[in-house]
Amino acid sequence: MLPGRWFLTACAAAAVAILIIGRFTPLPLWLLATEVMATILGLFAFGSFRYQIHKNALTYGMLLVIVATFTGLATSSWHTQIAEAGWSGWIGEHLLSFHGLDDLIHADTMLFILGLTLMVSVIAQTRLLEGLTFLLLRRFDGFITPTVISVTAVVAIVSGVLGGVSMIGLTIRTLVIILMLAAAPVSAIRYAVMVCTAVTTICGIWFAYGEPPNLIMKANLSPFLTNTFFLLYCAPVAVASYLVVARQLRHKLGRQRINLDNLDVIDANVEDVRFLQASRHGEVLIPVELVEDFAGELSGRADAVIDRLRRGEPLGLAMVQEDVEVGARRLLLGHYVTDELADGLDRHYLYAAAGDDERAFMAEQAVDEVLAAMADSRKQAQKIAVASLVPFIALLIVHGIWERVPLFVSSFAGFAAALPAIWRIPNMRRLAMRETILEYAEYYFLFPLFVSITLLTSAGFFDVMQSVIHTGIETLGQAHVAFAQFLGATFLSAILDNNIVADFASRGLHGLDLRVLQFFAMAQISGYALGGCWTHIGCAQSVVAYAFIQRDVDARYTPVQWIREMTPVIFQVLILMAILIYAESAVLTLL
Repeated sequence: MLPGRWFLTACAAAAVAILIIGRFTPLPLWLLATEVMATILGLFAFGSFRYQIHKNALTYGMLLVIVATFTGLATSSWHTQIAEAGWSGWIGEHLLSFHGLDDLIHADTMLFILGLTLMVSVIAQTRLLEGLTFLLLRRFDGFITPTVISVTAVVAIVSGVLGGVSMIGLTIRTLVIILMLAAAPVSAIRYAVMVCTAVTTICGIWFAYGEPPNLIMKANLSPFLTNTFFLLYCAPVAVASYLVVARQLRHKLGRQRINLDNLDVIDANVEDVRFLQASRHGEVLIPVELVEDFAGELSGRADAVIDRLRRGEPLGLAMVQEDVEVGARRLLLGHYVTDELADGLDRHYLYAAAGDDERAFMAEQAVDEVLAAMADSRKQAQKIAVASLVPFIALLIVHGIWERVPLFVSSFAGFAAALPAIWRIPNMRRLAMRETILEYAEYYFLFPLFVSITLLTSAGFFDVMQSVIHTGIETLGQAHVAFAQFLGATFLSAILDNNIVADFASRGLHGLDLRVLQFFAMAQISGYALGGCWTHIGCAQSVVAYAFIQRDVDARYTPVQWIREMTPVIFQVLILMAILIYAESAVLTLL
């Protein structure tokens, strides 16, 4: 990682030089466009290879250069406004009004995402998804494939409303728990983690509020992209894509099964254990993460313990079988559940390893009692969490009817309604806030890019882009142009970030007939969702999934391996989307 301050200093020097040059001669529009494109490509180049620059340093540094170039342009709509109304009028309209900030940096969308991140972080602490997963696991008699397919179907639906970025981390950890209990091979675990990206990204485009790029697209093309548009145009794409994902999961997971009768006491009550972890320790870990964090206490046996965990052994039993010292065993068990239960759990695993089932059963009774008491608190918190969806959805409906009501009001109302679920548990409350900060920090680099693209719009760059699209329709026909936009959005999202692609590509669609505009928007949405999953940096979900694989599944996993394993799914979905695009074009032609 190269020092960010060096890059910022170089950008500041370049910006000063450009300002000086701009005072003597007007700067060309192509220079501004080149700088914006260089910033976007730089995110890929300096985020994927050996020498890297932090993406915040890159985008904020380049913003200095871009603003300096913009001020040196001969004219733009902002130049004209400043000349006519003065700086005070421009500042009042663009910086001191909510409408102006929304045009500049998508303020309403980004505030909505912040409120949604807060809301989902709170709901996640009540362990709703874990409870649902193990309910389904018992319903399917321990068979992994139908459980995973059902859980991912629920996640795909929820991602369309609560956001795939908010769902990805929790979904990954929940699926990894049950796959490790089934002693699934590392390749299957890794594939399930990767597929979570597609489930929360491609399958979440069915509604406007599921993906940040959807909201950006909706804002740029307002009022032409309504909720009805997403249900009619994007939901079929999401459903068809999920069927491809489910088929791949069925092929990869096969007939693996967990013997529910032999489940360990901790594994059988995973939602209560994780609720207890959050409330007592302020963090929630799967066993592999815990062992990695305390590897220094295990006297070189951490890798062997992790290997046993991946073969389905409970944490305590794996440590006993590897002769981990009693102090270290109880330290980890205390941190995984609670210190008061560490001794009883350790005795339980010692008896279980010795084959003394009766004494092992007696030793776990105290654990059962504590977890049963914790279950009451958890269920009460879950009821409040579910109830918080009522004001959230109600205000989404209000915003859909009266757009003067800001979108972010709905997510912050949902957060306020959910917060009482964990308010009296300080560690859990701090955990939710910490997760929110970490997750939302992934969006900071977007603000300079939004400003840069707004500057391009003011300079008239997208007027040229619109002209190219009109010429393409007249020459090639709308079906081929839509498919070209789909392929372009797929490729660009794979090497960049799909939020950027959504903001950039959608601005060239103004001036089209409503049906054609919506048709092209569907093609772009399908493309940036698909491309976002293709590489490890295509979207926020891919970044999270890739980091999890490297940290907890396979430390030697590379971006090339990600692309190789994802390409078959991407290609199948691409073919399916191409058929849908041309079928939709045929329907529009008939109408």
